[in-house]
Amino acid sequence: MDLVEISPKAKPPVCKVIDYKKFLYEQKKREKALKSKATKVVVKEIRFGPQTDEHDYEFKKKHAIKFLQDGAKLKAFVFFKGRSIIFKEQGQILLLKLAQELEDYGKVEQMPKLEGKRMIMFIAPKKTK
Repeated sequence: MDLVEISPKAKPPVCKVIDYKKFLYEQKKREKALKSKATKVVVKEIRFGPQTDEHDYEFKKKHAIKFLQDGAKLKAFVFFKGRSIIFKEQGQILLLKLAQELEDYGKVEQMPKLEGKRMIMFIAPKKTK
C-alpha cells in the first residue's frame, strides 16, 4: 500500500492510502475512455490547378459539398507547378469562388493563403440540427 496524492491543488491536499499500480491503471483507463468519446475531426482535401476547367471545378465542388455534409472539414488548395506561380490571382479567385458557392454548407475558417507553392483555404461544416 502507498500514500497517493489524489488532488494536489485542493486545500489541504487530498491523499489516500491505496495500491499505486492499481491507481495508475484506473487513471489510464479513465483517460482512454475520455479520449474515445472525444470527437475526431476529419480533414478532406481537394486539389485544384490555377487553370482548372469549369467541368473539373463543378465535379470537385460536388465532392466538397458531400464532404461538408458528412461533417468533415475541407482543405481546398491550388497547387502551382513550375512557372504557374505567376497565376496567383487566378488561384485566389478560384478558391474565393468555391467559398462563395459553399456558403450554404460551410463557413470559411481560413481565407486563401499562399504557403510555398500552395494556396490553402480551410472550410468548416455548418452545424446541422
